[in-house]
Amino acid sequence: MPLWETKAEIARDAVPAVEELLAEGEDGRLMVLEDKIAGRAWVAGYFEDRGAAEREWPALLARLPAEAAVQPSTLRELADEDWRDSYKAHFHAWRFGRLHWVPIWQRETHPIPAGEVVIWLDPGLAFGTGNHETTRLCCERLAAYAEERERAAPLAPGTARPERVIDAGCGSGILALSAYRLGFRNVAGFDNDPEAVRVSAENAVLNELGEAVPFAVADLVTGLTGRQAELVLANIQADVLMAFADRLLDAVAPGGWLVLSGILATERDTVQAAFVGRAPGWRCESRILGEWSDVVLRRPV
Repeated sequence: MPLWETKAEIARDAVPAVEELLAEGEDGRLMVLEDKIAGRAWVAGYFEDRGAAEREWPALLARLPAEAAVQPSTLRELADEDWRDSYKAHFHAWRFGRLHWVPIWQRETHPIPAGEVVIWLDPGLAFGTGNHETTRLCCERLAAYAEERERAAPLAPGTARPERVIDAGCGSGILALSAYRLGFRNVAGFDNDPEAVRVSAENAVLNELGEAVPFAVADLVTGLTGRQAELVLANIQADVLMAFADRLLDAVAPGGWLVLSGILATERDTVQAAFVGRAPGWRCESRILGEWSDVVLRRPV
């Protein structure tokens, strides 16, 4: 089915503020595209017909922060293959440790060294590609956790790791699926958005994992009640993380990690203080990547 794409260039420094605004609106038709090599960024919308694009786009632009300095918009019709191709300019393969995230169109050309693993990604309108800093921060912590556990308790090749993993607010499911690829077999993901759960299941099939990772519709209360894991991943905006700090901390098993992302670098100290105050004796660290930060807490054994 053809789609209509409306796009306007914005100031790259305004990307975090625009992303936060779009996240609050939870409109899957809207997104920010970045070309980090060229140092350019755009806000884009995808609509089923021209009328909807022309009616709704001006209202969106009016909500953008002044610092976005929005340039004139373009409007064009995209056939199915055109809108999928439009993502290719903004999405590239990357790796951390032995985990590779690779677009599906590079399946035949991207080499995967022996002993390393891959998650194939097929970007779509509601799909997180992992190119965003918040997702990369989580994925790199996941890979680091897997390496640390392997050093502490090496397993025979092909043996499943015993540690449990929860992907809270799973989005596209790629963190949970990445955990499975790294050898964790007790992995689960949930999201309060049924569309995210549907996309997660589709990505599992794309990676030939079928129903190996269960995904469920749940919020941070229903999804975590009565459950613990050695690794809890939560890539969710900062105010939600802080509102549910106790629930997230309670879900971490003794000796486990809580990995928080979706945090602007300017919010890091506030989020860190909110969690550290509730977790005496837990080790805390963080990293900044671009405009974003993570916060990692390690529970004592």
